[in-house]
Amino acid sequence: MVDHGADATTAAVVDADGADRRGPLGVASDGVLARVRAGTEELTGALRRVAEHVLSDPEGAARATIVELAERSGTSPATVTRFCRAMGFEGYADLRLGIAAETGRARSAGWTVDIGREIQPTDPLARVLEQMMAADTRAMHDTAALLDLAEVERAAVAIAGASRVTIFGASGSALVGQEMQFSLHRIGVAAWAWNDVHEGLASAALLRPGDVALGISHTGQTRETIETLAEAGSRGATTVALTGFPRSPLAELADVVLLTASQATTYRPDALSARHPQLVVLDLLYVAVAQRTHDRAHAAFRRTAQAVDGHKAARAALP
Repeated sequence: MVDHGADATTAAVVDADGADRRGPLGVASDGVLARVRAGTEELTGALRRVAEHVLSDPEGAARATIVELAERSGTSPATVTRFCRAMGFEGYADLRLGIAAETGRARSAGWTVDIGREIQPTDPLARVLEQMMAADTRAMHDTAALLDLAEVERAAVAIAGASRVTIFGASGSALVGQEMQFSLHRIGVAAWAWNDVHEGLASAALLRPGDVALGISHTGQTRETIETLAEAGSRGATTVALTGFPRSPLAELADVVLLTASQATTYRPDALSARHPQLVVLDLLYVAVAQRTHDRAHAAFRRTAQAVDGHKAARAALP
């Protein structure tokens, strides 16, 4: 497992099954629900029931006493306390304040509109659009709260200095990877995007120290992406993971982890709803690389624009 930074502190908690559960510390109220959502898959038993209840009714959780939340989730006050520590809070009061602040901002900004409501086959498009905008806005906000800008900086520095960048993703993640490859290519970064595991592994095997491999998987459990990133790491390349789960197998083996959040809706499960936040994070990474290679990027933009200029449709002369 890769240590993702000396500043990343964890708190150990023991669930009812005796397993050691760890959660990232960071008591800022921003992104509380995103952290809970990202960490739910790693919890079992009583702790998971608390997490699921908080996510199903965050405003109710913010108003409830610790005894009330324990009763509603079918657990005990001691379990709620362990859950709070797993989420990086010293106690229930801090968790309540964080959730209350976050839901209050979301309500003021209109992000809570229809979130959690199922889209019905007969819903008018105006209602569907409202639901999608609310969900995507919430996901973007959560992603901004989760994202470690120091990790973005590390990835940008590595890519800016790399002689070769390999990007790998399967299915929908492959489309996101192709967007990143196109952006990097336009500023003169030698980047390749692969969605075939054989081609991805072959490309990763040719990497050397100083090169970069970027693996994209919302779940962080896609075997082909894990294998490709592991191969790149074994060759000495810097490995970067873009995922929604900080304790996933992909994140565990990467040198740099970039986290995204998602807000699923009917017809748009997590894997699909994660695409826009993934694109935002990669666009931020691309801009950070362009900043660090300003002269080269500017010259590349100028040359590529001149190369394709002759293929633009001529404007009709004004009368």
